[in-house]
Amino acid sequence: MTRAVTVTLVACAVAGGSAAALISVEQEIELGKQAQVEVRRQVPQLQDAAVSNYVRGVGRRLVARTAGARYPYSFTVANQREINAFALPGGPVWIHRGAIAAAANEAQMAAVLAHEVAHISQRHAADRISKQLVANGLLGVLGALLGNDRGAQHAQLGARLLAGGYMLKFSRDDEREADEVGARIMRQAGWDAREMIAFMETLAREQGRNAGGVAVFLSSHPAPAERAERLRPILRSGGTKDSAAFRSTKARIAKMPPAPAMKR
Repeated sequence: MTRAVTVTLVACAVAGGSAAALISVEQEIELGKQAQVEVRRQVPQLQDAAVSNYVRGVGRRLVARTAGARYPYSFTVANQREINAFALPGGPVWIHRGAIAAAANEAQMAAVLAHEVAHISQRHAADRISKQLVANGLLGVLGALLGNDRGAQHAQLGARLLAGGYMLKFSRDDEREADEVGARIMRQAGWDAREMIAFMETLAREQGRNAGGVAVFLSSHPAPAERAERLRPILRSGGTKDSAAFRSTKARIAKMPPAPAMKR
């Protein structure tokens, strides 16, 4: 199949609504690696082995219960005060130190991570990237990406995607699915999924007290009160809420110097 025919077919695929199929899992992982390099240049990472290892352990427990492609998931703590978390294509998940501090228990922190893991497992980034490529007239870049010369093209495409910011803004349907799939992952991993609702209620209260502390989160997620209301009828209690490891981690974070705010 020629490059021109390939580009024509992928354009038709986007129009038909199956945009995620335009980027393979392998290509998505490579894009995520490029994005991770750029994000590490922009976002300060918390340099604390105990906290980082604990968060990675919670993440691995969630991943073990996650269906779909076997992405190389990674979990990194951003040394930033805002309540926020985000996922990059193909596996990398970041959680702000402020989100850990805001969580009342381990299940709430797991809920934040599970939501981002669900974005990855459901291939929301691949779908959004595909549509963005078509909307911005970058099918030529996609054509090269689908060809043999992939290394340089991955880097080029990764840089273009990050030009507008590293936090992808997903659709409302994507966010709903990430909540539902994330809650299922939480429950299967042994945590109380109702704590996802409790954390959203915390976000809603924080929105009234300190809008700046959740402004970034709200810019890329639907209103927490709306999300909590939608989940309340479908989630049941049951599972672990807290652990000594989480309480120790929160106490360790509380003793650290204040985290810097994000650069706007």
